[in-house]
Amino acid sequence: MSTTETASPVHDAAHPKRIALQAAVNALIPLGAAGAQFRVSVGDGGFVTRAGLREFGTADPVPANGRFRIACITKMFVSVVLLQLKAEGKVDLDATVASIAPDLLPEHGGAVTVRNLLQHTSGLFNHADSFQRPGVRFQRDRYNHYDAADLVAVAAARPLNFEPGSTFEYSNTNYIALGLIIKAITGNTYAQEIETRVLRPLGLDDTLLPGDDPTIPGAHARGYMQIGGESVDVTEMNPSEACSAGEMLSTTADLDAFLVALMGGRLLAPAEFAEMKTTVPPEWVPLPMSNGYGLGFMPLETDCGLSLWGHGGGIPGYATFVGASLDGTRRLVASITLDIDPDDFSGTFEDGVVAALNAAAECLL
Repeated sequence: MSTTETASPVHDAAHPKRIALQAAVNALIPLGAAGAQFRVSVGDGGFVTRAGLREFGTADPVPANGRFRIACITKMFVSVVLLQLKAEGKVDLDATVASIAPDLLPEHGGAVTVRNLLQHTSGLFNHADSFQRPGVRFQRDRYNHYDAADLVAVAAARPLNFEPGSTFEYSNTNYIALGLIIKAITGNTYAQEIETRVLRPLGLDDTLLPGDDPTIPGAHARGYMQIGGESVDVTEMNPSEACSAGEMLSTTADLDAFLVALMGGRLLAPAEFAEMKTTVPPEWVPLPMSNGYGLGFMPLETDCGLSLWGHGGGIPGYATFVGASLDGTRRLVASITLDIDPDDFSGTFEDGVVAALNAAAECLL
């Protein structure tokens, strides 16, 4: 089942681009999505296209503005806080970790800089790779609390994968370390700083940093994981395993407002926004649609030639995407609830997600 809300930049709901987008979003369901919502906005106008179910066993559609786990899009919020601190003279992005938090990376802190962490060029081992793959492990550990310092210590005990600054390797450990660096600089948790600096000023009341709370309050679609050939509801989890790399909850409307504020200069001055957009060489970055990687922020290529900047992410049960033109007038926010084996995300399913995102980008033109 699927529905499309009207009031769109493609004004006619029967427009061929709208029909193509709906078909591409519908196509995600047989590929392994439980549901999806895509918010497409031009200026102050926009629409939400949905497919699938809020919850298996019901006939309810995905809520048009339900909360979901935004996963790695959390990194954009962490980057904004660090760049605000840089503008205030409280941190030098090229300072070493050892000069700020001497005990955080005992063996590597003198070589790794804040910028390396922000752009995933630190060489730090990704602590998540030391965990068993999701599935049975997730079922067993989903409500566990994880201390951020302990997660970083897993990576800190390993040799660096490469010389800092020499190449790119996506590692959630980088942003967990950045959360602890924010605490070392400000005396406040990264969650407190995000709330004070971003959420409250922008009135993003539906965006939360849940800490150890495993629930998603309010309206939301439920996410699933194929475990042992069965669909297991994985909506509830203690997100401390992701913490400052991916714990946040939000809505497509709140993330759209965040993009408007970021692109419109409400969060960062031009110098800091320019830093956020400064990327590593595109050939270093093997992420889907990516044309490089900046500071928690990346340029994204679409088939129609529209350049978007933003981020994507995934966490058990949920896949997410945000992208906007640099002038903030064209924006795309997507939440997909999953029903796949995590090892099956790449390949056919990922191709389907990219096709849907490209269909949504067509509607922005």
